[in-house]
Amino acid sequence: MLFRATRSDKGIGSFATLGAMSAIAEVVTAKRIRLESVDVVRGVIMIIMALDHVRDFFGVPGVSPTDLDQTTIALFFTRWITHICAPVFFLLTGTGAYLSLRRKSKPELSRFLFTRGLWLIFLELVVTRCLGWQFNFDYHVTMLIVLWALGWAMIVLSALVYLPASMVAAFGAAMVASHNLLDSVQSSGPLWSILHQPNFILNRPEHFVFVGYPLIPWIGVTAAGYGLGQIYRWPPLQRQAFLLRLGVGLTAAFVVLRGINVYGDPVRWTTQRSAAFTVLSFLNTTKYPPSLLFLLMTLGPAMLFLWAVDGTAPRWIRPALVFGKVPMFYYLLHIPLIHLLAIIVCYSRYGQVHWMFESLTVAQFPVTPPPGWGFSLPIVYLVWAFVVVALYPVCRWFAALKQRRSDAWLSYF
Repeated sequence: MLFRATRSDKGIGSFATLGAMSAIAEVVTAKRIRLESVDVVRGVIMIIMALDHVRDFFGVPGVSPTDLDQTTIALFFTRWITHICAPVFFLLTGTGAYLSLRRKSKPELSRFLFTRGLWLIFLELVVTRCLGWQFNFDYHVTMLIVLWALGWAMIVLSALVYLPASMVAAFGAAMVASHNLLDSVQSSGPLWSILHQPNFILNRPEHFVFVGYPLIPWIGVTAAGYGLGQIYRWPPLQRQAFLLRLGVGLTAAFVVLRGINVYGDPVRWTTQRSAAFTVLSFLNTTKYPPSLLFLLMTLGPAMLFLWAVDGTAPRWIRPALVFGKVPMFYYLLHIPLIHLLAIIVCYSRYGQVHWMFESLTVAQFPVTPPPGWGFSLPIVYLVWAFVVVALYPVCRWFAALKQRRSDAWLSYF
């Protein structure tokens, strides 16, 4: 039987259609906002990260920002503020993996994480090593750092995704909380260096290979980030309340545990020559490998940052979205750009640039500084601003390309 709609039926149907469209729009908008909040935080982290790498190339060599016997307050905090970058980078890698389940099945996600992990390890060993940090192919000095650890973390996560997300989060949290129990283990074997204790896995006059990012804690952070992704399916108010409580809780846990000064970091804080430097000692936690207190100190504020931008980020911070949408592309570009700027400055100052193409020891990584090399913090900050501004247009172009196209290779950058 044919059904002929009356005028009244049509009206009801129109309202129903409009209602359905409105509901769909709200869901799409919510998803967009939630993703934007993660991208904003990731973008800010990428911007801050470049400051540390500019300091690597342009800062005064031989002066450790975290050595309280030689640092200044300004130099300490220039380094300290960048501590947040690696933990949030790994955490949001896990979060992004969980969020991709909206468009991928678990087997598809597992395959992607595995292959992308291998790709990141290749990038570390070949691309960023030879075309970014070093500008040479002699492999005299090789550092296994961020992309190395991130690649292995993704490979491990490719197996963990078959477990419930809450179980993955618990696994990651347990690794983060307990790995400092291993600090007393004394071993010089290469496997132990890869897993927990930064050290050489090859130490010969012609070749040095040094593990800077041991895997255990970073895998834990990535797994915890995967579990965190669940909250981005919650209603906004519930999610925001959770982020606020988590941020306050992690930060408070840092203050309490650091104050007790017994567990969570291999280096205890001590009373210094002034109240200001005592505060620096309190904040001077261990990054290599990242201690429990280091991760509490950085991830607590990161959760508060995610809470603050959840919904709609302030207009002044929204340009960071561009970098947050293409973090790997930005990462691969900013190191060679900083290195190239150092070469230009070196040539204009010395008329020679061979120092900028060699690293004689691990201590001189990424380049061997020429005599008298090194610039004040204002110059470092000026170069940093130039790098960020210079990369903005190309990152904006690549972000637009990724939005327009769905080529599989684009997901690897």
